[in-house]
Amino acid sequence: MNASDRTPADLLRSALAADPARPLVTFYDDATGERVELSVATFANWVAKTANLLQGELSAAPGDRLALLLPAHWQTAVWLLACSSVGVTAEVGADPADADLVVAGPDALDAGLACSGERIALSLAPMGRRFPAAPAGYADYAVEVPSQGDRFAPFVPVDPEAPALVVDGTEHSGAQVVAQARADAEALGLPPGARLLSGLGYGHWKGLSAGLYAPLAAGGSVVLCRNAQQLAPEALAQRVESERVTVTAV
Repeated sequence: MNASDRTPADLLRSALAADPARPLVTFYDDATGERVELSVATFANWVAKTANLLQGELSAAPGDRLALLLPAHWQTAVWLLACSSVGVTAEVGADPADADLVVAGPDALDAGLACSGERIALSLAPMGRRFPAAPAGYADYAVEVPSQGDRFAPFVPVDPEAPALVVDGTEHSGAQVVAQARADAEALGLPPGARLLSGLGYGHWKGLSAGLYAPLAAGGSVVLCRNAQQLAPEALAQRVESERVTVTAV
């Protein structure tokens, strides 16, 4: 990645310029058997569409705070980078009543109604399927995002020193996220092209770093495993081998 990268969105742009075809996020849900692999280009396209939804349809602006009520999931990773692209602060597991917008999965729909602003619901079903009917009080992400543009440009430049992420009650600027991700990548021994398997949740920095930011900062990729506790040890070992994993965090 480039030394000039100051935000997570910068890291993604550098990854896209370097090798758009390589894998970036491989997602498993061991409760459903789902496997999804996204190249850098495919992931960046999802991020661009989501950022356009945020900035355009939802009228989000730098400084707005978004309560992210989602588990470790490839679509959660997309939302984190989309927020960084717009300059919106992603607050993981935050109180929706204090947020300007909320993005909620199936298990958090009732809680998300406390947000008085825009609300987006994700089914988290395999292949990003939509709900049979949009939950009351929400727009369905799978319905809203496909029509959004494939390229994104922020209305105003994103300030790397502005709040970008809140997790575990700690606020991080975009520059701090990038700096810590780089430090974590070095501590984990992630060279360019490394493949990290993470079974950690996204409710704390360690899980966010292993499951997204550190591999992105290193020019590597992540095998993100939800419900990995349901996987037998021998099945996990087989996955490590088949996915050519070089580092694990479980």
